[in-house]
Amino acid sequence: MESQDAPDGPAVQRGFICASFNQDTTSLSVGTKTGYRLFSVTAVDKLDCIHEGVECPDVYIVERLFSSSLVVVVSLSMPRRMNVYHFKKGTEICNYSYSNNILSVRLNRQRLVVCLEESVYIHNIKDMKLLKTLLNTPTNPSGLCALSVNHSNSYLAYPGNATIGEITIYDANNLSTVTLIQAHDSPLAALTFSASGTKLASASEKGTVIRVFSIPEGQRVFEFRRGMKRYVSISSLSFSADAQFLCSSSNTETVHIFKLEQQSPSPEEESPTWSAYVGKMFTAASTYLPAQVSDMMHQDRAFATVRLNMFGLKNICALATIQKLPRLLVASSDGYLYIYNVDPQDGGECVLVQKHRLFDSNEEEVEQNEDKKPDDASPQLPGQSYAATVALPSTPPSSTTLMGYSEDGGTQKGDVIPEHEFAEGPVCLDDENEFPPVGNQNN
Repeated sequence: MESQDAPDGPAVQRGFICASFNQDTTSLSVGTKTGYRLFSVTAVDKLDCIHEGVECPDVYIVERLFSSSLVVVVSLSMPRRMNVYHFKKGTEICNYSYSNNILSVRLNRQRLVVCLEESVYIHNIKDMKLLKTLLNTPTNPSGLCALSVNHSNSYLAYPGNATIGEITIYDANNLSTVTLIQAHDSPLAALTFSASGTKLASASEKGTVIRVFSIPEGQRVFEFRRGMKRYVSISSLSFSADAQFLCSSSNTETVHIFKLEQQSPSPEEESPTWSAYVGKMFTAASTYLPAQVSDMMHQDRAFATVRLNMFGLKNICALATIQKLPRLLVASSDGYLYIYNVDPQDGGECVLVQKHRLFDSNEEEVEQNEDKKPDDASPQLPGQSYAATVALPSTPPSSTTLMGYSEDGGTQKGDVIPEHEFAEGPVCLDDENEFPPVGNQNN
């Protein structure tokens, strides 16, 4: 990566460009200079590389649909083109080209969403038909957006304002806006849905407060304070599968885990303690204090933390149950996947139980030799700060304005739609056990 190494820290793995976990955190996708890799993360002691794609180099977006064979890839060499592959068959399902650089891609079993700087495209994932184009969305240079993995609601969240932390909640199934949430005073930096799509977590560019909202109502239900001493750049937010925990990583050395639980007053009333008494005093006093001070007193702190042995490196985090135990996964741009144990009862400092190398040592030597070559400057996109994907910093995308796309996907009045190549017939992954066709699922 382009970021500088931390003093006395691990060398940055220069083949690494991006990383993302799939929707149920059973797989890790890594974009590299030579292509992309898919790993299985269902065991602690081993990290199996289940596929290595070399169809295109310099992959800065790679997203896998659950444990199916469908994978979406975007390369720095063609940043306006999205390729959809059936990696087990080694075939391309289709590809789309857009009028500006692709900044992020999100998918569930119903929808595939492509985010550009000032527009959002919604596809039907079963046949890749373009269903809706949201034009003139607020400037979104990092491609920040989130899509509920629960395809029964398919809520989409993206910035509703470029200068403040407003969130637009859009129903990608019914193709209509649901609500607007006034989440933060500063622009948004991270968004993520819970697995059920009933909760949405957000963080602003300041990075000091993380808020959780009920969906579709948009009511604030939790608020967590990540820190007070300094502003940070939050790069990743992720719920546990049961939405009881929320993890957050940033450009600092600390990963925070918050517990989503409503405090019950009954135990304190039955067995009063000094801390309970002080807590009640603070609660009473907060009604007489300014709103900002009162809000700070009601914000919950981290339930558990991890101290990484690095600083300033991009990473993504996720919570998963592996071999029946709760784990925290951290994929870092130093080229490693770190696995920590999480104590769901007492929290505290998480324990590192395994560290997996994402690249072979001989590949690192090759990458280092290539980096020594002069005049090796390939065009790259700006660093992606959106949740669940990490990418390299580089030159800004072109500012070409979108032309010829109508709100219904460009299917009327002879409007031009993006260039594409369909596979014959509907998309068929032949993964009935991994990805049952939506139409055949029982409600």
